[in-house]
Amino acid sequence: MDVKVRKAQNLLWACSRANGVAWGLRPRVVHWLYVSITTLSVTFASLVWWAGCQTASAKKNLSRIQKLAYLGMTGAMCTTPTKAVEALICLPPLELVVQSEARSTVHCLWSLERWSYLHPNRGHSSVLMQPQQSDPIFNMGVDAARPVFNSQIYGYYAA
Repeated sequence: MDVKVRKAQNLLWACSRANGVAWGLRPRVVHWLYVSITTLSVTFASLVWWAGCQTASAKKNLSRIQKLAYLGMTGAMCTTPTKAVEALICLPPLELVVQSEARSTVHCLWSLERWSYLHPNRGHSSVLMQPQQSDPIFNMGVDAARPVFNSQIYGYYAA
């Protein structure tokens, strides 16, 4: 978790070095960098470490990443509360983005019958049990085909 946070902060600091007081990246570009680069780098393999996002220290670290991006998007003062800027920009908290990415991954694996329940109420499986109990849409299947590999070569017969 700490490695993910450090990488995301380094990405945002590298982008903020391109900004000055009267020049630099436009807020639209900073928003794009945050959504398409930073968020994707943080949520990569979130199924493995999503449970660690539920602690207070992890939420604090993730809010630091968001605050760096939000200040670049809005040009607000560093003393502006993160939740207030979050409401203005209409972006969800990063811990919710990580959890939703983990849930969608688990749902896809479960629908393709690639997920097994060893301990359904603990660990990684608990991310799937929460939405199944509260939201009926998670009981629906996904529109994906399971790959089938055929090793037979048609038209060639050995004599």
